[in-house]
Amino acid sequence: MIGVIGGSGLYDIEGFEVEEEIFPETPFGYPSDTIKVGVLSGKKVAFLPRHGVGHFISPSEVNYRANIYALKMLGCSRVLSVSAVGSMREEIKPGDFVVPDQFIDFTKLRKNSFFEGGIVVHVSMADPVCPEMVEALCRSCGDLGFSFHKGGTYICIEGPQFSTRAESNFYRSMGVSIIGMTNMPEAKLAREAELCYATLALSTDYDCWREGFVTVDEVVKVMREGMERAKRVLVRFLELVPGERSCPCKDALKNAVITSPEAIPREVRDRLSLLLEKVLP
Repeated sequence: MIGVIGGSGLYDIEGFEVEEEIFPETPFGYPSDTIKVGVLSGKKVAFLPRHGVGHFISPSEVNYRANIYALKMLGCSRVLSVSAVGSMREEIKPGDFVVPDQFIDFTKLRKNSFFEGGIVVHVSMADPVCPEMVEALCRSCGDLGFSFHKGGTYICIEGPQFSTRAESNFYRSMGVSIIGMTNMPEAKLAREAELCYATLALSTDYDCWREGFVTVDEVVKVMREGMERAKRVLVRFLELVPGERSCPCKDALKNAVITSPEAIPREVRDRLSLLLEKVLP
């Protein structure tokens, strides 16, 4: 099964044959909203709106751990994040898609790991996205004739406020490509859960570094039109992405558990058994 996390403007998918709706309780609470499970483009899909239907959850208040854990519970092996972002480069125009391959985490208030309370786990985040998913996403955009950019760095800020102009120019000096508020710690948690992860990012505007005033109406128009195209990319992506995984994502916890097995509290082992059963004796 493939998990799809819908960001701003993506709350439903045409052609998605919903078979059941599930609101699972996880060891970390409940996900953002009911998860719809069904079939799209011949693939089993679990769809979760990150901000809830109606967009009532702020980026800082999203229960990222429950969202990722719930998708893992339902049997997902891959997670595709669809996100609206701001462009930090002139060549990334409003309406363009970006498939980033790196992240910078500038969030401050969020729980960013499943592993706490008596267990230490260090997963590698050197290459934070799944190469198989990136190739399928880029091929999908190309097949449909949509303007897209392969690679680039997504900087994730806490929000919910947008950047000051000084902050925006500082981030640009770091060489980032796009800016958003939601892909961290989502990508980190997906790696800890050994789920493949990738982002289809829609550029809705130039961040405030660029001269010229952008109205909310203009941004909303770009977002609505772009999310309709994103749905088409999603359908094509599902046709192209491999069923079997040959990427390293599926073994992210191998040798990553640092705590001696006998020192891990039983309560922690029981609570995290879904994640640890493959790597602990």
